[in-house]
Amino acid sequence: MNIFSGPAEADWSKGEGMLPAVVQDASTLEVLMLGYMTREALEQTISEGKVTFFSRSKNRLWTKGESSGNFLLLKDLYLDCDRDTILIKADPIGPTCHTGNRSCFDTPYNQNFVFELERIIEDRYTNPAEGSYVNKLRNKGLNKIAQKVGEEGVETVIAALAETDEDFINEASDLVFHLSVLLREKGRSWKDVALNLEKRHR
Repeated sequence: MNIFSGPAEADWSKGEGMLPAVVQDASTLEVLMLGYMTREALEQTISEGKVTFFSRSKNRLWTKGESSGNFLLLKDLYLDCDRDTILIKADPIGPTCHTGNRSCFDTPYNQNFVFELERIIEDRYTNPAEGSYVNKLRNKGLNKIAQKVGEEGVETVIAALAETDEDFINEASDLVFHLSVLLREKGRSWKDVALNLEKRHR
């Protein structure tokens, strides 16, 4: 977990002692909501591990999910370069928005669903479900999982060269899914791939 050196590091002289805090899904990187924090809210967030804001309408500290149960579990905290905006990475328990939407910004789709898919696959590994395709693959072992990635790769190439765009997208989706399972089987993640691509880019 990354936590900057503590509340004293933030510049509380701005915003009358209240700083904006952007909440991002720690797994998918989707922006979930914006709230405001006082020093006390930040201290409580760090000590309890649940994201707590200062509610301007209630004029008190407010832990997200205190009534709904849809908590935001703290994973990481960052300050921006001016030390007057907080970035929170959290694991959401249920929808973040009071409307029932995944994000308060109600984007039309989860732009980083590949990471959400990775989380679903991890859940299938941790909590095996009868009839789950992921578990059927897992039970067949590494060789079969790797073979499926090869098969889907070939089918993606064929679709790109000789089939419709819809067929191509379907096959590419199958390829990404099976590669995600293979990464989990090998104990790796899309984060490892992203870090390696970034390193190559440099």
